[in-house]
Formats: sequence, C-alpha cells, structure tokens
Amino acid sequence: MMKESRRVVWFILARMIVVSLFLVSTIILRMKGTGPLGVHALEGITKIVVATYGFSIVSLLFLRVTARYDQTVTYFQIIWDILFVTLLILFTGGVTSPFSFLYLLAITSASVLLARREALYTASLCAIIYGAIMDLQYFGRLVDLGLSPVPAQKLGTTYIFYTIFLNIIAFCSTALLTGYLAERARRSETELEQKAIDYDELERLNSTIVSNLNSGLITVTGDGRIRVFNRYAEALTGIGLAEAYDCHLFDVLPGFRVYADVLANVKRGEFEFIAKMGRKLTIGFSSVPLMLKDSDAAGILLNFQDVTQVRRMEESLKKSDRLAAIGELSARIAHEIRNPLAAISGSTQLIAQGGAVSDPDRRLFDIVLRETDRLNDLISDFLAYARPNQPEPRPVDFQSLVAELAALVTSDEQFEGVVIDNRVDSNFRPLLDPDQFRQVLWNLMGNAAGAMPDGGTITVKAGQSDEIRGGGQRRITYRISVADTGLGMDEATVARIFEPFFTTKSTGTGLGLATVHRIVEAHGGRIAVESTPGKGSMFVIFLPTPPSSGESAISQ
Repeated sequence: MMKESRRVVWFILARMIVVSLFLVSTIILRMKGTGPLGVHALEGITKIVVATYGFSIVSLLFLRVTARYDQTVTYFQIIWDILFVTLLILFTGGVTSPFSFLYLLAITSASVLLARREALYTASLCAIIYGAIMDLQYFGRLVDLGLSPVPAQKLGTTYIFYTIFLNIIAFCSTALLTGYLAERARRSETELEQKAIDYDELERLNSTIVSNLNSGLITVTGDGRIRVFNRYAEALTGIGLAEAYDCHLFDVLPGFRVYADVLANVKRGEFEFIAKMGRKLTIGFSSVPLMLKDSDAAGILLNFQDVTQVRRMEESLKKSDRLAAIGELSARIAHEIRNPLAAISGSTQLIAQGGAVSDPDRRLFDIVLRETDRLNDLISDFLAYARPNQPEPRPVDFQSLVAELAALVTSDEQFEGVVIDNRVDSNFRPLLDPDQFRQVLWNLMGNAAGAMPDGGTITVKAGQSDEIRGGGQRRITYRISVADTGLGMDEATVARIFEPFFTTKSTGTGLGLATVHRIVEAHGGRIAVESTPGKGSMFVIFLPTPPSSGESAISQ
C-alpha cells in the first residue's frame, strides 16, 4: 500500500506544478493585454488555483499522518481535477474555451492511479459535464455565471454536437488506451517485484546454506583474493571474515602455497595448519574452478575440513595392526621358547639336587635357575600382552582404586620423592575391568615415576568428556589422564612409545606401555600422549560410555 500512497503524492505534486505554470502563463498574458480573458475570468481562475493549492496541501498532510492508505483519497483527487477543469472551462468562455483537453489529464490520472474501469467512469463523467456545459450555454442557462449564449448560437447546433461528439470519442479512447497501458505497466511491475522477491529469497537461502555448511568454503578471485569465507572456516582457523576478506589466500592459509601452481586443477590435497590457539591441524581440501556464464574462470572454489582426527585414527589403526602382527608372531615364538626353557629349568634342578655337585657348580646352577625364572616371567608378561584376557567390566569406584595404588607405591624406591595427586571425582564410577585397569594405572604411574628421577608430581584425573570426533561429531566418553612433571619425550619417542620391547630405560622390558595400549583397546577405547621435552608428559585414555551413562562431569 505504501507504493500506491507514494504514487498519489507524486500525482499531487505534479498537479501543483501544472497549476502553477498555468497561473503564471495566464497572468503574463493578461499583463500583456493579448489574452482574451477578462478581469472576472482572471479572478475566478486565481480562486480555483488557490483552492487547488489548499486541497493539495490538505491531501499531502492527510497522507503523511495516515498510517494506512485509503483509496478514497485517490477518488477525491480525480473528482477535484474534474471540478477544476470544469470551473476553468466556465471561467474561460465555455464553448469557446481552449481547455477542454485538460479532461484528458483527469482521465489519464484515473487510469494510472486506479484502473481501466475507473478511467471509463471518469471519461463518461467528463463527457456528461462537458456536453451539459455546451447545451446549457447554448440555451442561455449559464448567463448568471457570465457565459453568454451568443457565441454558442453563432456556432450553430451542428458545430456544438460535432464538438461534443469529438470530445466524447477522445475521452473514451484515452480511457481505453491509457487504462490498457496502465494495467500492462502494473502487471509488469508486479511480475518484476515478484522476481525481485524471489531473487532476494534465493540470495538469503544461498547465504544461509553457505554459512551452515559443515565444512569450510572459500572462494577466491583470479588473483587469489578471498571473497567468501564461511562460518566453519572462521571457527576452524580462528580468523574472522573481516580479517580474511580481500586478503590473499596464501596469507590467510599458508598451506595452500604448496599447491600454488596447480590449485585450480588439484582435486584433493592436504596441508598442516597452526590455528590461532596453537592447535596443529591437518586440513583436507578439494578445489574446482569458479566458472562464469561465458565459461571463463572467475576464480577458485575451495571446500575443506579438519581431518586431524581421521588421520590420527588411521595412524592408530595402522599402529594397532602392526602391533597385533608383531604380538601374534612374538607370542608364537615365546610359546615355542617356553617349552625348552621348562626342560632346561627342570634338568638343572635335577642336576643341582645330585650329591656330587660342588659348591661353585651349585652357585652356577642357582644363577641358571634364577635367570630361567626371570626369562619365564618375561615370557609370561609378553603372553599377557599378546593375548590379554577378555575384560570383565563392572562399575568401579575409580577414586578408591587410585587411592589404593597411591598407598601401595609409598614403599617403592622408584616413587621416592614422588607425590600422587588424586583429582578423581568421588562420584566417578566407570564401567571397566578393575584388575586390568589396576595394571594400567600401575604401569602409567611407574612410567611417570621413572621420568622423574629427582621427584615430582603425578596427577590423576578422571571423569566424563564431550569428545569431538572427526567431521565435527561429538560423543560422551570416559576420560582418564595421568600426567607427570618429568623429563618429557621428543616426537620420535612418542611415535614408538606403545611398541612392544621399545624402551628408553636401561632396565625396562618395553612391555609396560604396550600392555596398557592392548588393555585400553580391549575396552574399546584409545590412548593418546601429549609430551614436551623438559616439561613432562600426559597419557589420556578415552573409553566409550554405555548409552544410559549418567556419570559426573570431568574433574577439574
């Protein structure tokens, strides 16, 4: 409705301009004495012009203060125009007035502001009024208004009827033509508005889709300037759209620089990226040329995701497969070694029990038996790693389990100067095998104590965690961490830390952490390591929770 209101306002302003020009031209003609108008006509014209100004101003004020458009205002405008032209004809000679053509403007206004039907009504009304003026003047009925019948009677009835007929034809033709054109214009305008609305809707939909994609989307121009940088890209990189817009792609994401020469043609690729918070991410991406309608490339469209977790899982699976193969092979070898080892131990014992054995030989036999037992224990440990028992999970008071182990290690020389900081929540009761996880904690604590020869603190935390998986998926897990303030490890050591027989200690067997890894896997979980040389290490275990788990939040 605001559109119709604006249209009426423009119509009123145009009318005021036309009326002003008409008044000025009439005054000029009168001052030069060349016009056919008398003083009475000039006064009448001045009055209707002033009245038209007043009506127009009142109409504008009404439209300004009225919140809702009312079509009645438009009807009044058309009626006023008809009245204005009628009075103008009466003041300027009636049958001899040259201003009958102004009725055509009123008819045109009705077509534009209303419709073809209203334009025909207006044309009919104008024809009736104009015909009445001609007839009434001819028969002397308008003498009181200053119109003499003499001019009309001199022209004759044939001229009068011919003039009326021509004006009626002109009025009706104008109504039909302008009405038709106005309707077509309105129809075209409506169609354009509908198309414009559709384009706006499509633009909003496109913007919403780009913003809510569960992957990063970047478009760059031919010279590498960023134009689109969606919400996922902002969250992943920590760089806002305002920072990235119009910057060069290589300045925002330097990893793309490796593909500089083939970026538009490379189907898939990966690169390392350090986010603002210091996280090291692996970014996987695909690219396609951004084509215009004329088939010219306008830039490049890049779609990318964080595949860090996926790559870690792949590495973990490869490592698990490798460890499983090594473990199976070693278990077979260990089993084959155990049988002759038992024979050696038994034979040695029989010989040592003989009466003819000297003391030096007996001491040698004792060494053989002791080392045989040690080797047998090592084989037992390895078989426990290679073929662990199936876990028997049940709810466990994990805080008490940690406290029990902390009490046991106080008498162990390895833990001299080491403090166990138990930060496990008292309500945390995960579902796991207590015997196997007692071994897990014992091995992790022993490993941590060995990394702190001068003493330090071992911090144990446990609770539930909202873990983010690859692709942005979330799941609730048990999270158990054992951290120390020891020497830490370099990346090469971390990469091999769970391999069997790998150890950095002079007295270790290299099976402790390998066994931890196997037990965690047997529980359906995974274990990760974070270590910085000189600052310490942290082992973090993630275990799946049952669907109805209601354990407490992670301890801080």
